[in-house]
Amino acid sequence: MFDLTNKNVIVTGATKGIGYGIAAVFATAGANVAVAARSLHDLDTAVAGLDGLGSGKVIGVSVDVADPRSCQAMAAAAVDAFGGIDVLCANAGIFPEAPLATMTPDDLATVLDVNVKGTVYSVQACLDALTRSGAGRVILTSSITGPVTGFPGWSHYGASKAAQLGFMRTAAIELAPKRITVNAILPGNILTEGLQEMGEDYIAGMARSIPAGTLGTPEDIGHLAAFLASDEARYLTGQSIVVDGGQILPESLDALAG
Repeated sequence: MFDLTNKNVIVTGATKGIGYGIAAVFATAGANVAVAARSLHDLDTAVAGLDGLGSGKVIGVSVDVADPRSCQAMAAAAVDAFGGIDVLCANAGIFPEAPLATMTPDDLATVLDVNVKGTVYSVQACLDALTRSGAGRVILTSSITGPVTGFPGWSHYGASKAAQLGFMRTAAIELAPKRITVNAILPGNILTEGLQEMGEDYIAGMARSIPAGTLGTPEDIGHLAAFLASDEARYLTGQSIVVDGGQILPESLDALAG
C-alpha cells in the first residue's frame, strides 16, 4: 500500500460502487477523505462504513457536480475540514440507458451535464487548493465504454467518457507547471451493487468474456487511484489506464475458447 497518510482527498460519487471502493482504499491508506454525493442519507451510510478504516478523518459533503457553485462549496468544505486538498477523484457519473433512435435532448444533456461538465466543474473548484498542495493529483473515472468500446443504448454515456479524456490531455498540459498531474482510469466490468442485482447467471455470462475469468472489484480501481495519488506517480500525467481483466483484448469470444 502506498503511504497516503495525511493526504487530503475528495472522491465524488463516493457513496456506492466504484466511488465507495476508491474512498475505502484511500481511507485504509491513512488519507483524510471527503465523500461527496447528492444523497444525504447515502452520505451518512458511507461515512459510517468508512470511519475507522485508517488513521485519517472521513467526512460527508453534499454536492451536485453539475452545478459549479455546489462544486465550489464542496471544495470549501474539504479545505475547512482538512486544511487543503491534495487529491481530487472526479468519479461521479450516471449511465441511464437511451437508444439513439429515441434519445431526447434532455437525456443527452443530463448525461453530459454530470459526466463532462461535472468533471470540469469539480477540477475548477479544487484548482486553487490543489495548486497550494504543491503535489496535486486529479484522477478521473472514465470507462472503456466510449474511449475503447461501445455498447447499445449508451451512445451518450460513451461520448461523455471519451470527452473526459479529451479534457484530461489538455488539463494535464495546463496544470503541469502547477505540479498537478491529471490521469484517468478506464474501468471494465466492475462488480458493483447494480450488477449484483442482475443475478449470478448474468455475472457469470459477463465473466466468460473476460480473460481473467472474473469481474473486477471497486477496490481494484481504488488501488490504481492510490498509486496515481502517490509521490511515486509524480512523473505520470495525461494518461488513461484500462483496468478490465483483459476484457478489451479478444477479437471475439472464440479467442477465449479452450
